[in-house]
Amino acid sequence: MEANKSSTDQVLVKQYLAGNEVAFEILLGRYKDRIFSYLMSLLKNRKLAEDVFQDAFFKIIKTLKKGKYNEEGKFLPWAMRIAHNLAIDQFRKQKKMPTVGQTTSKSEDDDFDIFSLVKIEENNVEDQMIDDQIKNDVTKLLDHLPDEQREIVFLRHFKEMSFKDIAEMKNISINTALGRMRYALINLRKIIEEHKVMLTVQ
Repeated sequence: MEANKSSTDQVLVKQYLAGNEVAFEILLGRYKDRIFSYLMSLLKNRKLAEDVFQDAFFKIIKTLKKGKYNEEGKFLPWAMRIAHNLAIDQFRKQKKMPTVGQTTSKSEDDDFDIFSLVKIEENNVEDQMIDDQIKNDVTKLLDHLPDEQREIVFLRHFKEMSFKDIAEMKNISINTALGRMRYALINLRKIIEEHKVMLTVQ
């Protein structure tokens, strides 16, 4: 079958892997603007975004040729994850990425948001996909916390309850709720460092 612009992503990937270079050119043309715009929204630097964009597509090609693409036809989310991870690598190289254990200028008792280690400005579908994956990674880490600490993090970040509401619900003081959150986040940082967890999508 000849590659054409009406072909699905899955068909184009299969054709490309079968040796049809035109199939990949169609995929590139279909998504390059969205991926580049996404990188620009993250990096705020056109030259850097262009470099990461090129690196992303080299990695996409390399991964495809190794036969490691198994996203059931969901090419764009898969490509976006690759671009996102390479962009995060750039943040780390330039030391613009918050590090595990970094706190705000406020006191340790304040609500340091471990979910904001990766901040993305535009709330589009790709951003939500990435945010969901990061939250999923953090959810797995919560299993390592004591019950009281895990519950506070869950209520605060997943149920989006205020500390006042949490305190009333659990019949504890606000200071106790804050204290449990503080120790939960300290423990989460230790877990992340010990296991070398990277809060990016794979």
